[in-house]
Amino acid sequence: MLELLPNLGKPGLLVTGTDTDVGKTVVSCGVAWAMRQQRPGARVGVCKPFATGCRRERGGLVAGDAEALAHFADCRLPLDIINPVRFRDALAPAVAAEQAGVPTDWPALAHALQRIDEASDAVVIEGVGGLMVPLDPADPSLTVLDLAEALGYPVLVVARAGLGTLNHTAMTVALLKSRRVRIAGIVMNGYDADEAAAMADDPSRGSNRVWVTKQTGVPVVAAPPFASDGGVDPSAGRIARPVLDNLGMTDWWGLARTPKRGSRRGG
Repeated sequence: MLELLPNLGKPGLLVTGTDTDVGKTVVSCGVAWAMRQQRPGARVGVCKPFATGCRRERGGLVAGDAEALAHFADCRLPLDIINPVRFRDALAPAVAAEQAGVPTDWPALAHALQRIDEASDAVVIEGVGGLMVPLDPADPSLTVLDLAEALGYPVLVVARAGLGTLNHTAMTVALLKSRRVRIAGIVMNGYDADEAAAMADDPSRGSNRVWVTKQTGVPVVAAPPFASDGGVDPSAGRIARPVLDNLGMTDWWGLARTPKRGSRRGG
């Protein structure tokens, strides 16, 4: 159903992760916030195309990630436009749709993307899970990677700072390169600038930031510091200031690009 997606004209970024729970929402919110600071008055649109693990509220489903994106971007569009496809169960979207007994609502996503593009000067899109997460029970092979290729935005890869990140990040970058998807850079989330303290618990933290670029050829464009759980709760409108300040040092407008048309296989 990717052929239903509109041709978008505004510059933007798509944020993916090397896995689930690596900090995509924190980074997406921080990038949107930073873009507003870097160009005061600019309209930064945000989109979470698929969300699972949503809460039920007044007869509908609401995703905390979508609320967080709207808050940090100061995006006034309705939440069902910012997050058009929602499921209650915390599962991959294709699995959640199958268990709910409903089809994946591609027309809703197409409509939402068109609205966001028309109302924005730039767009930040947050993916779901990693690149190989399935999206549609009608086509189990259709993944976030296919969506990223179809949308055509440069992809920002959010990775962990600790042991295992070289493998996961290299695989993610290899998948993107196999489809010739533009890569905006890597964000090494939870990086500790105090190497001595970090290496006491995990020796890899002292070298991962350098080695991830050596291995993939993709630069680390930001390395937000670790913050305690109490300091980072995007759905409550809370991201620790050192995290925001770090993300604010990167020229996100310079990394954002207008979409490059990719493959749009049906599903």
